[in-house]
Amino acid sequence: MIELRNVTKKFGSFTAVDNLSLKIEPGQFFGFLGPNGAGKTTTIKMLTGLYEPTSGLCLIDGHNIHKSSLPAKRSFGYVPDQPYLYEKLTGREFLYFIGGLFNMPSEEVKRKIEQLKDTFEIGSFIDKRGEEYSQGMRQRIVLSAAMLHDPKVLIIDEPIVGLDPRSARLVKDMLKKKTREGLTVFMSTHLLEIVEELCDRIAIIKAGRIIHEEIQNEAKKFNGQLETMFLELTK
Repeated sequence: MIELRNVTKKFGSFTAVDNLSLKIEPGQFFGFLGPNGAGKTTTIKMLTGLYEPTSGLCLIDGHNIHKSSLPAKRSFGYVPDQPYLYEKLTGREFLYFIGGLFNMPSEEVKRKIEQLKDTFEIGSFIDKRGEEYSQGMRQRIVLSAAMLHDPKVLIIDEPIVGLDPRSARLVKDMLKKKTREGLTVFMSTHLLEIVEELCDRIAIIKAGRIIHEEIQNEAKKFNGQLETMFLELTK
């Protein structure tokens, strides 16, 4: 569902991502970990088409994001670490705008908004302007926008940042439910307890290279040891 083939990204003489290869299967919840400056955000920006790799391929649902960008972008939703809204639009207007970008019929957008109002509990502020939103409100609206078109893949950078405990639980429950239904999630985060709770596979990146990969399942769980392992590998 997601594949990175020998991807390298250079900025002048600096190599931010160095010959990175990954393959993430449908329905997998993948955690992408690393210290600051390791190359996580650069990787995500290449995967979403915001950066073009110096070399290598980025594929989503079999489409090269840089050669077949429209079919690739139709297949995923993206939530950046800093959620962006148009300040003068209400949350509902923003969601209709996003639906228009994906050529969704207005009745379908309306139906999906009603579902998302319940999923993310956004009904109390969906008709307020973005300029009135807290960080947590913004995050929930942007998550709703990313899920509006029923993507096959969700690429998400720090999903719990700025959320109160209630909102964080809503997001985590939604992500777990959707992965059980077949959604593929690529998540970058510094919150290791979230990784232990949600992810069934991780990779740790350092200095642009993957230094460790591991699968978590019923037979093998991190059991609170992920932090120790992470600190040891990245010191």
